[in-house]
Amino acid sequence: MVLQPAPGAPLTDAALVAALRDDLIAAGYGVAGVEDVLGPVAADALHREEPVPALRATASSEDVVAALVRTFLLGSTTPRRLLERALPTLTVAGAERLGLVESDGDEVRARVDLRPYAAVDGGGEVDWWIASDLGELATGSALRTDHVLGVGGASTTLAQVTVRDDRDHVLDLGTGCGIQALHASRHSRRVVGTDISRRALAFAQFNAALAGVELDLREGSMLEPVADERFDLVVSNPPFVITPRTPGMPSYEYRDGGRSGDAIVRELIEGVGAVLAPGGVAQLLGNWEVRRGEEWHERVGSWLDASGLDGWVVQRELQDPAQYAETWIRDGGTTPDRDRSAWAVRYGQWLDDFASRDVEGIGFGVVTLRRPVGAVSMRRLEEVTGTVRQPLGPSIAASLAAHDWLQSMTDDDLAAQRLVVAPDVTEERYLTPGDPDPQVVLLRQGGGFGRAVQAGTALAGFVGVCDGELTVGQIVNALGALLEVGADAVAADVLPSTRGLIRDGLLLPAD
Repeated sequence: MVLQPAPGAPLTDAALVAALRDDLIAAGYGVAGVEDVLGPVAADALHREEPVPALRATASSEDVVAALVRTFLLGSTTPRRLLERALPTLTVAGAERLGLVESDGDEVRARVDLRPYAAVDGGGEVDWWIASDLGELATGSALRTDHVLGVGGASTTLAQVTVRDDRDHVLDLGTGCGIQALHASRHSRRVVGTDISRRALAFAQFNAALAGVELDLREGSMLEPVADERFDLVVSNPPFVITPRTPGMPSYEYRDGGRSGDAIVRELIEGVGAVLAPGGVAQLLGNWEVRRGEEWHERVGSWLDASGLDGWVVQRELQDPAQYAETWIRDGGTTPDRDRSAWAVRYGQWLDDFASRDVEGIGFGVVTLRRPVGAVSMRRLEEVTGTVRQPLGPSIAASLAAHDWLQSMTDDDLAAQRLVVAPDVTEERYLTPGDPDPQVVLLRQGGGFGRAVQAGTALAGFVGVCDGELTVGQIVNALGALLEVGADAVAADVLPSTRGLIRDGLLLPAD
């Protein structure tokens, strides 16, 4: 579709955007260039949203990267002559026509945030620039309700957990500034991005043009713009924030889906299968309520059951209602220091809303769904709150493939296989001083989800000799004789755990 201009969003003019790209490349305005100009202390402070060290580091600099940082990252006024040097092809006048800056005499101020972004998603690194609305750090005021967010923590998480094997037709549902669609363009023939916000689509169109990527962008809510299409991959960082539907509570398009409670995540999990091709995968982030007398996986598990899809949910974090309220009230730009009265009112509204549904906690996690070619075979809900090794996309893809491989394997088939220990797996033994035998043996995964699996005597011995030389059956028989319990007893003990280790990537087929 042809996108109409949106207020406050940049204009996509092909010639001017190409000139901007050339200037940014020539200036060295990339992630490394910005960190070189700022130095490690100021760069780290800026990552924490503290601008003072960065302002000091660039205050008297004539460097063109410093001028771009002060203008587009810090929201400071910049002398026109410095920005002309930084953008010699586009010129300040061209930047004004694109809607990136505005002039006041000899001073220039940014109208948008424009920052370098290094994509890390399992498919190799690539550098882009991402335009979005100026944040609270630059404006010093609360966000507008139609604020278009740049690349935040949730965006980065989704980009890093997405599977990146080649796909033909990809949907980025709720594209925002377009960052997930840009990632998808690296391994897909065609990418569709949808959003309810016309301003978000305008930013996505600009960012795609700046990256030299073609996207099919459409306005509309949820799955409506693509109801008659099928996709091999759907990614979504939906507006999942649970927000009270009470008078006076601001609703932000980029984070609030307009539903009560966690309904928007439930709707997406239950409904996304309608646009998935057979074998197609959907991955999304979400919040869900944990209500009194209920475990988190019971609620989310009922959504998986209703979806008719293979499902894998990993809960990464759990907050209580007060923590959750504080996080998202601050996210909107209201703080107790700035407006104590508004803070107290909104805090109370959030707590009342959760109390009305007996909510005791709010979970955050990653959902991976797949339309099975045959019957549903995966229903996996787990909590992983420790440190993980990003990007997780390759690990998730490998686990899906391992699940399919195991589904085709009887225990007799598995007994004929040769296995090797993954190179990132180590063994930890915990012994009481003076005791020759360990009380606890842990198999620890160095990459991926960083799993630690407690192994009994038979399993530890089994894994210890998985070097690809002997079959699973040969190892089991040998252990049965060594432990004097028989091969059948060892198989009953070891094979279910072996399947789990293969599924999670601690053991790999030798062939």
